Amino acid sequence: MAMLRPAILLFILLALITGGLYPLVTTALGQWWFHDQANGSLIRQQGEIRGSRLIGQNFTAAGYFHGRPSATAESPYNPMASGGSNLAGSNPALDNAVRTRVAQLRAANPQASPAVPVELVTASGSGLDYSLTPQAVAWQIPRVAQARQISSEQLSQLVAAHTQKPLFSAMGNPVVNIVELNLALDALRKE
Repeated sequence: MAMLRPAILLFILLALITGGLYPLVTTALGQWWFHDQANGSLIRQQGEIRGSRLIGQNFTAAGYFHGRPSATAESPYNPMASGGSNLAGSNPALDNAVRTRVAQLRAANPQASPAVPVELVTASGSGLDYSLTPQAVAWQIPRVAQARQISSEQLSQLVAAHTQKPLFSAMGNPVVNIVELNLALDALRKE
């Protein structure tokens, strides 16, 4: 019994530290230093939550830029069921899905180059990607310009304004947040 008492006291002490104190401290510091990120990086417009900067949305109308395909369960971009399709590169189902997506994209974007960007036909590992490369967004400009009756030059400027560049080029590639870009498109219509 003499050896059991210190073990129990140590267990209780560590449980209080790791189960109570540590989560409280990290939550408080997160709210203090990274308030926006700790609360979901939400996009608010006129007091209404329009989405998150870190989770894509399923834009399908011709007047919007489309993001990467989502392979999440039940519905596209479902954050409660994040995950990829788990299809291997050698799986015929993946080949068929990519062929179908390429055909759909070419039909929806007849003015664009026949070479469809890979990221527009393959889902990411999470299924929640919010961004595309500027090249994949630029490939969609003719369709969006025609649907919205906006010049391609104006859309190119909007894409350039919403392109996020890494701090150092070795740390990643430039990306465009599709959710923010499409919200900016809607704001253009209101002006």
